[in-house]
Amino acid sequence: MKKRRSLLFFAALFLSIALSSCSKPPSPHDALQKYTKLWTDERFEDMYAMLSKKAKENISKEEFVKRYKKIYQDIEATNLSVTPLPVKEKEEDSDKDQMKLPFSVKMDTIAGPIQFKHEALLVKEKGQDQEQWHVQWDTTYIFPQLQKNDKVRIAITPGKRGEIYDRNGLPLAVNGTAYEIGIVPGKMGENEEAIKKQLADLLHIPVEFINEKLNADWVQPDYFVPIQKVAKSETALLENARNIQAVAVKEVSEREYPFAEAAAHLIGYIGNITEEELQKFKDKGYSPSDRIGKRGLEELFEERLKEQDGAKIYIEKENGSTVTIAESKPKNGETITLTIDAKLQKTIYENMKGRAGTAAAIHPLTGEILALVSSPSFNPNQFVLGISSEEYKKLENNPLKPLINRFAATYAPGSAIKPVTAAIGLEQGVITPEQPKTITGKKWQPKDGSWGNYFVTRVSDRLQQVNLRNALIYSDNIYFAMVGLDLGPDKLKAGLHSFGFGEKLPFPYPIPASQISNTGELKPGPQLADTAYGQGEMQMSMLHLAAAYTPFINHGDLLQPILEKGKQKTVWKPQLISSKTAATIADALKQVVADPNGTAHGAYMNNIPLAGKTGTAELKGQKGEQGKENGLFVAYNTNHPDLLLAMLIEDVQNDHGSKYVVNIVKHIFQTVKSH
Repeated sequence: MKKRRSLLFFAALFLSIALSSCSKPPSPHDALQKYTKLWTDERFEDMYAMLSKKAKENISKEEFVKRYKKIYQDIEATNLSVTPLPVKEKEEDSDKDQMKLPFSVKMDTIAGPIQFKHEALLVKEKGQDQEQWHVQWDTTYIFPQLQKNDKVRIAITPGKRGEIYDRNGLPLAVNGTAYEIGIVPGKMGENEEAIKKQLADLLHIPVEFINEKLNADWVQPDYFVPIQKVAKSETALLENARNIQAVAVKEVSEREYPFAEAAAHLIGYIGNITEEELQKFKDKGYSPSDRIGKRGLEELFEERLKEQDGAKIYIEKENGSTVTIAESKPKNGETITLTIDAKLQKTIYENMKGRAGTAAAIHPLTGEILALVSSPSFNPNQFVLGISSEEYKKLENNPLKPLINRFAATYAPGSAIKPVTAAIGLEQGVITPEQPKTITGKKWQPKDGSWGNYFVTRVSDRLQQVNLRNALIYSDNIYFAMVGLDLGPDKLKAGLHSFGFGEKLPFPYPIPASQISNTGELKPGPQLADTAYGQGEMQMSMLHLAAAYTPFINHGDLLQPILEKGKQKTVWKPQLISSKTAATIADALKQVVADPNGTAHGAYMNNIPLAGKTGTAELKGQKGEQGKENGLFVAYNTNHPDLLLAMLIEDVQNDHGSKYVVNIVKHIFQTVKSH
C-alpha cells in the first residue's frame, strides 16, 4: 500500500513540473536566438514571419526577401554570422511588453569584412494561442546607417593585370589600348540593312552577329553598340569603318602583345573565363565576366599576373551624402621580367620564314633563356580582340599547324646528340680522343650477322681510320653506333640519364621530359646503335638539347635553364663530365665548323668563330622508304659565348638537309653581331 502511495506521489510531482514547464512564459532572449539563427541561415521568409505587425505594415514579405537577397548578392556576402550578444537574463523580462537586446553581425564581402553591433527591439504581441515576441524590424538591421529611403551602392575600382617584359624592358604583354567599332542604331535611318551589310563585309563577320548585338535588351537608339575590337595598327580598316553611316570608333583598354606571332607560343594570351574554369578556380576570386590566361606564360603565371579589383560598399543617403560601409583598395598583378631577349626572339622567328620548326636560345654561361620560338605561329592580338570563326578555321586547317607549340614538343635529335654520346664514351673509358676505329664502306653491321638485313649507314666513306674528332667533323653514324655497342645498354642509358633524359627539366614551362626510348629501356642491337647517334626512339626538346651542350663550355657543369631575370645561375648537374672531356668535345665542335670537311662548315666566319653540331633526323614509316627529314644545328660563338642556339626545321629533305638550318643559324649570328 505504501509502495502504491509513493508511486502516486512521484507521478503527481512529475505532472506538476511538466505543467510548470509548458506554462513558462515566452522569452525575448529565445525569440532573438531563433531570429538570428534564421538570419545566419539566410532564411529570409521565415525571418519575415517573426516581424511585428508594425514592421510588416512598412514592408511586404516580397520586398523584405528581395531586398536582403539583392543586397547580399550584390556585395557578394559570404560567411554570414549573426549572434545575440550575452545579456543577463532576468525572470521579469518575460513580463515586459518590449525589450531591446544587442546582437552582432559579421560577413565577408567583395569589399572586405563587415562587422557591426546593433540592438533589436522585440515586442510582445498576442497570437492565436498565447503571446509571442516579435522583431520590430527596420532598415537599420541590414546596416545601422541605412535609413528607409537610403540606397546601398557598390563602386568597383579595377586593378591592372600584371605585365610581362623582356630582359631589356621591352614589352611582351602589356595593358594597352585597341579600338572598338560600333553602331549608333538611331543614326542608321532608312539605310539600316545596307549599313549592316557594309560593316559585316568590312569586319568579315555575318550580319546575324551584328543583329544579335543590336537586339540586346539594353540597347537604346542613341547608345553606342560595340560590334568588334580591332588593333590600333589596322589604320585602313578603321578609316573605312569611320566612313560608314552610323558607325563610330572608340578607344578602349586592351591587352597588347607587341611581338605578336614571334612570341605567341611563349607568352600566350588572355580570354573570357569559361564555366569550367570558373568552377576550377571558384575559390580564387574570379567572376563570370573575368578574363584569364589561356596559354603560354599568361596561363602559367596567371596567379601572379591576376589583378584584384578594389571595391567600396556605401550608403547613398536621401540627401545625396554617402556613408562608407567597407572598402578595399585594388591590387595590381605582378610585373614579371623575363630573361628573354625580345629582339633576338623576333630575329629567330623571322629568319625561320614561316617554316615548321622550333628554336631555343640560351646564354651558355648563365643558363638564361634568351628565346623560345615555335614556327609558324598565330597573332595573339587577334584572339584577345575576338578572332572570327573564319580566321580560326584557317589556323586550324593550315597543314603547318601554327597552333601547335613546337618548343614544348620533343623530336629525334639526330646527329646533334653525338657530342653527348662522345662525352659518355670518354667518361666511361670505352673510347679515347685519338684511338681510331676502322670503318670501311658506307654501311656496317656486326660481323655475327645477328642484325639480318639491318645496316647503319654513313654519308662519307672518305676515312677508314676514324677518331673522335673526325667522327664529329664528318658526323659518322657508324663510329657512334660502335660507341653505343661498346658502352652497352646499361652504360649508355645511365649516361643519358645523367644528362637529364627521363627527367623533367627544372623549368616552370610544361615541356615534356626527353626520352631514351618509348619504354625507357634500351635493347642490345640496332636500337642501341641507333640511339647512340640520335635515332631509334630517342626524343628530345630543343631547350634540353641546348642545355645539354652547356657542360662543354662550363668545364663539365650542366646549367639549369632560367626564365626570369634576377634569378641566380644554377647548376643542374654539377661536374657531369670532367673538364678534360669538356675541352675535348669543345675543341672537336670548333672543327665541325672550321674544317672544310665539317658538316657545319657553311657557318664558318672569320669574325664570328662558331662551334657546333648538325643533325639530320630521318622519319621513315618503313625501312627502305624515302621519309621526311628534320634538320638541326646547335651552335655558339667561341670568342664571346653569350648565345647558344639550338634549331630544328621540319621537312628539309628537299633543302639539302641540315645545311638549310646551318645557313639560317649563321645569318642569325651575323644579325645579332650587327645589332
